[in-house]
Amino acid sequence: MSSQNWPQADRHVSFRPMGLEGILKFGDTGQDPKTALAGIAERLTRWFDRKARDLPWRKTQDPYAVWISEVMLQQTQVQTVIPYWGRWMDHLPGIRELAEAPPELVLKLWEGLGYYSRARNLQRAARQILEEHNGVFPDDPATILSLPGIGRYTAGAIASIALDQPEPILDGNVIRVLTRFFALEGDPKARPLNHRLWELAAALVQAAHSAERLGDRRCARVNQSLMELGATVCTPGAQPACGVCPLADACEARRRGQVERFPELPPRVPITARFFATGIIEHQGRYLLRLRENTEVNRGFWEFPNWETGSSDSPEAVLSEQLGIPPNHWSSLPDLRHHITRYRMTQRVRCACFLPSPDWTQGTWLWATATELESLAMTSAHRKLTLSLTGAFEKSRQLS
Repeated sequence: MSSQNWPQADRHVSFRPMGLEGILKFGDTGQDPKTALAGIAERLTRWFDRKARDLPWRKTQDPYAVWISEVMLQQTQVQTVIPYWGRWMDHLPGIRELAEAPPELVLKLWEGLGYYSRARNLQRAARQILEEHNGVFPDDPATILSLPGIGRYTAGAIASIALDQPEPILDGNVIRVLTRFFALEGDPKARPLNHRLWELAAALVQAAHSAERLGDRRCARVNQSLMELGATVCTPGAQPACGVCPLADACEARRRGQVERFPELPPRVPITARFFATGIIEHQGRYLLRLRENTEVNRGFWEFPNWETGSSDSPEAVLSEQLGIPPNHWSSLPDLRHHITRYRMTQRVRCACFLPSPDWTQGTWLWATATELESLAMTSAHRKLTLSLTGAFEKSRQLS
């Protein structure tokens, strides 16, 4: 079917705070909202059938596999996720394998993706499914939503994509498509607009569900089409690819010449700089590590000992006070800079060759060989530091 023959959705749409009828107003064509939404769903699904990217998790309808992909894709680019998802599925191909895996393996497979509570919640949920559902992923949306780490969007994505149920989704890409298409004003993450957007997403997937002419897996296809359109065509900024958008001729923001205006997101939280004194200590080919415990952030990961400092504090002084190594035994490595959400982190790295304290051989401390470093779960920043170890200690040996 050519795009010229697709059902037409009128572009004159207005928002009113009175539910779905107020969001959709197709005056010129005389179409009621349900008919108009069915036309939009048809445009989207036909476009998706032709233009969808070839992603590995789209080749399966296994709820477990879809679940893992959706959680990995939170706050992470698709191209980054592809190899992670493949390795995860190779090592933990099902719910039982995940539930019974050593936690350190789960964290190791997640290493580098960040937001590590996601990995811990995946294992918690897998254990709950194993205990309460005999290891079978539930097919009830409310039950899916009750699992640890699964919110409304993820539950809707699993139910619609894997199980083809008419459950709505609303992530950043979908928000951008809907607010632009209908020129919906206001903060999309605040009420009442967020509620209206969920209503609209629900009505759209329900329209697809009711349209038998759209063929098989139409709920899965329409929801994925919204995400795909936002990711590849209706992109952030002032220059989305409107020329190839299947909804372009009916887009209200485009008609107004205000595409960059939507969505009307609140100002970003100011960036905060944070500084750390990080010590890499070597003794007889082993390196001192510390396990992060009693904290939600990066809990369960190994890292080089480090302490947060002020911007003007001396890293040597801080490390000497904490580790008992004289200041003149430290040599410098280049600073490592990275960012996490609104934080800009600077690791001020110092290295030393030093005999171990008895306290460093027990509890949360570990002396690891270079080979052992490779098998341990470490955060991205500290994993990068392992790459600087070769030749880093020549000066430190002279100082010792």
